[in-house]
Amino acid sequence: MESDFIPDATDWQLLDWLQRDASLSNQALAERVHVSPPTCLRRVRRLQESGLIERQVALLQPDRLAALQGHGLAAIVEVSLDRQGAEHLDAFQARAIADDAVQQCWRVSPGPDFVLVVHTRDMPAYLALSQRLFTQDANVRNVKVFFATQRAKFETKLPIAHTQ
Repeated sequence: MESDFIPDATDWQLLDWLQRDASLSNQALAERVHVSPPTCLRRVRRLQESGLIERQVALLQPDRLAALQGHGLAAIVEVSLDRQGAEHLDAFQARAIADDAVQQCWRVSPGPDFVLVVHTRDMPAYLALSQRLFTQDANVRNVKVFFATQRAKFETKLPIAHTQ
């Protein structure tokens, strides 16, 4: 990783475009940011090596997936622990992030200790998840679950301040 790398305006534009559509060809990406394709390729590699680009993934369309697999169950879960020591927080976090049903795990303050975004196939799968993560852990004091009824917005793009 390049620790002394400082992105310039073109790098910020590349990051912005790649967040919108990482499947753009190098040629198309180069045209959008007004650089040559070799320059574009070199810059994208540098952004990856610097750690600014963590990974590239495919985002699945949940309604299309639901038509093939069943609707699934999405929930936002607040978790409060009894003991707040770093080792207890770390232990719960490690179990949560290791579970495939947990899409996001946030340590938060104030309020609960964690907010999880989970997605399971159905209610029995959610109950199995709750057994694994919440019931079997004597340190989990309180769990508050909000089941999603509609996804109004879902975005993975982080705001980019185009600095010059």
